[in-house]
Amino acid sequence: MPKTLAYKLIASHLLDGDLEAGKEVCLKINQTLTQDSTGTMVYLQLEALDVDKLATDLSVAYIDHNMLQAGFENADDHAFIQSAAEKYGLIFSKPGGGICHQVHLERFGRPGATLIGSDSHTPTAGGLGSLAIGAGGLDVAVAMAKGFYFLTLPKVYEVYLEGSLKANCNAKDVILTILKKLSVKGGVGYIMEYTGPGVKSLSVPDRATICNMGAELGATSSVFPSDQVTQDFLRAHHREEDVLELGPDPGASYDARLEIDLSAIEPMVAKPHSPDAVVPVSEIDSLKVDQVAIGSCTNSSYADLMAVAQILKGHRVHPDVSLVISPGSANILKMLAENGALATMIASGARILESACGPCIGMGQAPKSKGISLRTFNRNFKGRSGTKDAQIYLVSPQTAASSAIKGYLTPGQEVDIPRLSSYDHVDDYFIYPKEKDQRRKDLVMGPNIKPFPLNDSLEDQIQKRVLLKVQDNVTTDDIVPSHAGLLPYRSNIPHLAHYAFSTLVDDFYDRAKENDGGFILAGDNYGQGSSREHAALVPLYLGVKAVLAKSFARIHRSNLINSGILPLTFADPAIYGLVDPEDELLLDNLHEGLTKGQILAFNKTKGLAFSLEFKGSPRELAILLAGGNLNYSKNLEV
Repeated sequence: MPKTLAYKLIASHLLDGDLEAGKEVCLKINQTLTQDSTGTMVYLQLEALDVDKLATDLSVAYIDHNMLQAGFENADDHAFIQSAAEKYGLIFSKPGGGICHQVHLERFGRPGATLIGSDSHTPTAGGLGSLAIGAGGLDVAVAMAKGFYFLTLPKVYEVYLEGSLKANCNAKDVILTILKKLSVKGGVGYIMEYTGPGVKSLSVPDRATICNMGAELGATSSVFPSDQVTQDFLRAHHREEDVLELGPDPGASYDARLEIDLSAIEPMVAKPHSPDAVVPVSEIDSLKVDQVAIGSCTNSSYADLMAVAQILKGHRVHPDVSLVISPGSANILKMLAENGALATMIASGARILESACGPCIGMGQAPKSKGISLRTFNRNFKGRSGTKDAQIYLVSPQTAASSAIKGYLTPGQEVDIPRLSSYDHVDDYFIYPKEKDQRRKDLVMGPNIKPFPLNDSLEDQIQKRVLLKVQDNVTTDDIVPSHAGLLPYRSNIPHLAHYAFSTLVDDFYDRAKENDGGFILAGDNYGQGSSREHAALVPLYLGVKAVLAKSFARIHRSNLINSGILPLTFADPAIYGLVDPEDELLLDNLHEGLTKGQILAFNKTKGLAFSLEFKGSPRELAILLAGGNLNYSKNLEV
């Protein structure tokens, strides 16, 4: 039977299971990546797994998130991760080397490989024809230790592309158009696979931008074929050994289909506070802009920044606008410096930041109060910028640069950026592994690095109060805020716990402590956004036993299971409206109920009985019974 590209990649790495959507499979993992915001936990967990060597072909530890060193905390995390890389044999990418997804695209990602990373935007590498998936940190640690990853097999969503983009548009406008059509839940349960004659008009960085923001669709992954464009990109990066042609079988059947005419796309903008609140730029009239930020793993490629330089050339940034630019890698920054584009940016009045995530992760450049900020990033969740009342709009680099000159939101100008036949490589930011007998034996642990919480085996009965009731599309940034003030404490769960759900309520920590833990009640798509397992570890630390929701975002659901927190859905979604904060709930006969997939709950406050469902694999059930994946995986082999 003809296969989609996604299923061909899965089949070629299948260790266990059948190619049937909705069933759990086990995949051989070739590569992993981590970044420092999640990496400290990953390497603490890898240490707890007590392994002698890595089971992957290549693993890279990037430093790109927590870069502001206002205190010792971030620097200590960097030293710890470097020591773990030295001990276990990972490549270590030093601060300044670049953003993990951009660097991985340039240097290490390859067609046909499987990659999982402790960052939700890991699917960026799908632009090369990799099967790349964002995952929780413990899943990445297990992949490094054991070489495999368990996945509920998604369906495949064909996005058929025709035509080519106008000269004032960018791949960002493509993915914003798709988000407008499908929403932040439109890709849940799918791998997005791009096909059609329009594919060949998109460069690899274009494709990577689209795959990157597939995470905002809720998709498991996104993938493009590896064709002549891919091969030219790899050869330009002096990686002829990785050249491989890959595509779907002729006549492959897909589960859903969306057709996009690239030539009909116009400059688009996502309004506050969601990536799917998308309208054409032309529909927003005279929006005065205070700040413009260009960069992130979505739009910091060489072509993106050359487009920005072309628009800025001979112009001055508007006096009322602060323009900041973050190149995606040291390679790109070096090339911009050598070809004069960096001088053009500086001459226009732009501020140049180091090659890192920076403002995208809330690490600096917070807008002024009630400020309007245009950003080429992938997320505009409320408060993520560091300013709660700021209004964040997502746009393409062309629109961002044009608006920085005008002082108000305006469609991007036309540009013509040729594809290069050769790119520079900067190796001085990499520390490569030593031979095993020459590696260090210990880890460098600063005082801010605290042990991660572990759960106990699951009790058969839990009686607790509802600590919090939240609406649809609650993000991981809501569960554990992500900004410059808290990012230095990513390795300190006890400290982060004081800020749990602080974008929604002021007293969750006190509620949890006063009640010795309890339950969370949630609407649809609970836990969308980042792969950060802190959004599960913090509730675990505070005694949260279960989350009762209408539905869950994929990665967060996995992180809850990995932490031993029950992710339960309402058999009847209407029950959500009948349960309130502080209601006392009894979940009884859990072991048998989870095995059958249905748990009886009793609201003792209201005298109401209702059913909850657990739709999980036998392995996920075993993890929950064991009290989390670390307890379960120590002696697991496939």
